Amino acid sequence: MRKLLTGGTVVTGQASIKADILIEDEKILAIGSTTELAQKFPEKAETIDVAGCLLFPGFIDAHTHFDLQVAGTVTADDFASGTKAALCGGTTTILDFATQYKGETLHQGISNWQAKARGCSSCDYGFHLAICDWNPAVEQELQAIVAEGVTSFKLYMTYDTKVNDRETFQILRRLKELGGIAGVHCENDGMIAALQQEEVAAGRMSVASHPKTRPEPAEAEAVNRLLRIAQVVDTPVIIVHLTCEESLKAIREARARGQKVYVETCPHYLLLDDSVYELPFAEAAKYVCAPPLRKQKDQEALWQALAQEEIQTMSTDHCSFTTEQKALGKDDFRKVPGGMPGVENRGVLIYTYGVAGQKITAQQMCRLLSENPAKLYGLYPQKGALEPGSDADIVVLRPGVKETLTAAQQTQKVDYTPYEGREVCAQIAKVFLRGIEAAVDGKVVRTNLGRYCPRKKFAL
Repeated sequence: MRKLLTGGTVVTGQASIKADILIEDEKILAIGSTTELAQKFPEKAETIDVAGCLLFPGFIDAHTHFDLQVAGTVTADDFASGTKAALCGGTTTILDFATQYKGETLHQGISNWQAKARGCSSCDYGFHLAICDWNPAVEQELQAIVAEGVTSFKLYMTYDTKVNDRETFQILRRLKELGGIAGVHCENDGMIAALQQEEVAAGRMSVASHPKTRPEPAEAEAVNRLLRIAQVVDTPVIIVHLTCEESLKAIREARARGQKVYVETCPHYLLLDDSVYELPFAEAAKYVCAPPLRKQKDQEALWQALAQEEIQTMSTDHCSFTTEQKALGKDDFRKVPGGMPGVENRGVLIYTYGVAGQKITAQQMCRLLSENPAKLYGLYPQKGALEPGSDADIVVLRPGVKETLTAAQQTQKVDYTPYEGREVCAQIAKVFLRGIEAAVDGKVVRTNLGRYCPRKKFAL
């Protein structure tokens, strides 16, 4: 049966217009005034009143870590709980990071993550593939991986999963041949190791040492080094989870040279700062992530960059651990599992502090959360668009509703939220996944509807 969403304001990357949306089965059939749609499509439709609400394309979170084994434990959210939380917050598609570990083929890495997600995902999903073991066989295998619809890849410049500069160069050159693109975690691994060694030698083992051992220059140097490698290869790259003004300067310089650089940031780098690392361990450990939270001046620089559209996407880097898991590092800051939850609250936070806070427009929010990631990751216009023929993934956001974020009310399977006690001024009233009403007032009403999304090559 057809559904008609009536009385709302349709938000696209270009405009906000009063219009109704007619859904047939899984697709958007038409958009227009009530009168126009009634004349053109006289057949009966279920009418859903969304008066006073903003209608966005389903949000895409292109940076999640569900069911990830790391730091001697496994993330609190698997695909079942993580995708439910995503759906509650208006995210209808996630892109998680499948990982090819040492000794594995690329297909083994993808297969492992397909098994984790299959049959238990409540929103649509796809994968980036982290390349951690580069060799001639993997170089040849890449062509088949891209042909099968995995067109974006992850490279780490730190951690046990890192690739070196030579490998980075070779991977980027191969991806350029195939039309793929890499998102890169940029931190100087050697600098971090040396600084950690100094802190440990001095007996400074608290969480306060975490940001000191991963300073802004460690990120900015790696960003600059990556961009110089990409310059020689002559290929676009993505800087994931950008945190600071120093890295922005390196990106601006690369763009001034004529390079194409895409940038992602996350809500926690816009709303939280490094003062939290001075709190007692139980609290400070909640905010351990990499790169770490920065200073207020960096928040301001990021907001300005968003307004000026120097940053293209906003993901969450959702990587959740319980307070019990965080306590694994109570005697050694290096052993605190790094990551925070965020997939459930991104939409209302960015609307509240961005749109309502007059830092960005609703159209920019649409581009950041929906349109740009769909284009960058080969999903557009199936996803990320409110257009006839697109998937009927629709977020009904009701502005002006004041709510306080608490761990007690959340769906994500973790016993804290980094935004505890924060007031927001919007509610995710309804979420439609391919035409099915899947979440209402922040609660999932239909589960396990998620489908795997093979993707095209990037086109942003």
